[in-house]
Amino acid sequence: MGKMTGFLEFARVEEPHEAPAGRLRHWREFTPALADAPARTQAARCMDCGIPFCNHGCPVHNLIPEFNDLLWNGHWRRALERLHATNNFPEFTGRLCPAPCEAACTLGIHQAPVGIKSIEHALADRGWTEGWIAPQPPAARSGRRVAVVGSGPAGLAAAQQLARAGHAVTVFDRQPLPGGLLRYGIPDFKLDKTLIDRRIGQMQAEGVRFECGVEVGAGGDRLAPAALLEAFDAVLLAAGAEQPRDLPIPGRELGGIHYAMDFLVPQNRRNAGEQPAGAPDAAGKRVVVIGGGDTGSDCVGTANRQGARSVTQIELLPQPPEQENKPLVWPYWPVKLRTSSSHEEGCMRDWALATQAFLPAADGRGVGALRVARVEWRDGRMHEIAGGAFEVEADLVLLALGFVHPRAALLESFGVERDARGNARAEAGANGGYATSVPRVYACGDVRRGQSLVVWAIREGREAARAIERAFAAAAVAPA
Repeated sequence: MGKMTGFLEFARVEEPHEAPAGRLRHWREFTPALADAPARTQAARCMDCGIPFCNHGCPVHNLIPEFNDLLWNGHWRRALERLHATNNFPEFTGRLCPAPCEAACTLGIHQAPVGIKSIEHALADRGWTEGWIAPQPPAARSGRRVAVVGSGPAGLAAAQQLARAGHAVTVFDRQPLPGGLLRYGIPDFKLDKTLIDRRIGQMQAEGVRFECGVEVGAGGDRLAPAALLEAFDAVLLAAGAEQPRDLPIPGRELGGIHYAMDFLVPQNRRNAGEQPAGAPDAAGKRVVVIGGGDTGSDCVGTANRQGARSVTQIELLPQPPEQENKPLVWPYWPVKLRTSSSHEEGCMRDWALATQAFLPAADGRGVGALRVARVEWRDGRMHEIAGGAFEVEADLVLLALGFVHPRAALLESFGVERDARGNARAEAGANGGYATSVPRVYACGDVRRGQSLVVWAIREGREAARAIERAFAAAAVAPA
């Protein structure tokens, strides 16, 4: 806990941010971490609630009351150590996580919850500034070798844990630089890529090797799974769920309709100094984003920065309530209306709309409009409202409908058994150990569980690393 009476004395303090008019002119982060005094005041609000539901709401089970108490008492470095005990990358989660811990905060039943996410942000940034975050190379090497396929948060967390345990770890990624969707999918205004580079540098100093621009799979110039299994004692698949969900309706073949990542990734490459050819651009266009999640929000912010004429975001589900029924849903994640910083920058939002067709532009050069219908939901089923069909003008349509499963070719090349959703079949926890149907091949993160959160990826990466260590230990003591 923090101060005994802190929750009675102090109100929640939000992180400062640059006004929309200014931040739309650049791609930099615009939300600095809390300063010393407001961060400590926020930590002081942590109650002596008896059962810290925040720990269980957090997928990595952060020791939240402990680091809040340390921070309130001015022990910044010790608070950061408690945070790092369960979370390899708090500078990522402190910026990107939707904070299920805050939804589970006991104070949140009747007041605004403790700003746990902002505290993570402040602790991590202070740690880098003060030089407290340094490489932690192992005291001894085990002689074991592990290949990690994919350098997103799951792969990075697993690689770091395994390297610190003394194993020789090589991370393979098909992109030019490591980081996965952290680098190529999350806009720079939400996550500065120098934060990734700092962690990569730390991990390299701990012994992790990165082999980028290498695609693992069968055929062509790809690195064959058999070669990995011959060279390494274990292979961990952590390549994410990269297959986007499509919208196969009439007119889908028209130009100007793109998956969200085909729009977001090129912009990140431009920001990094590359010049991707043929990338969609929102400048001067009427943009419609289909899908109401975080990826859709990222499309909104990116389109506005590119100079879109207008941005509209539509969602199939009904508009959520502005305030959840806390006695009914707490401490679980509530369904409620969430307005992101990108929405605040300029966006028309509409709900309960089913997209029926894409319509061509008058000049025949691509999409010109969407035909949508107003729907209502009864008994868990969608029903079109009579007379509720209309058209929405659009020059650029972005499909932000989520991801359905990993690249099938990767799992097929290893011969890994898949579940009903197309993910790698591997059970989490002590019994399953993240092992796939192929000996010495493991899977974690989105490649195993499907599309999820950064914090869940970190948890699974850490747990998969522990499972591989247990398998090594069992093999070492097995009878000849």
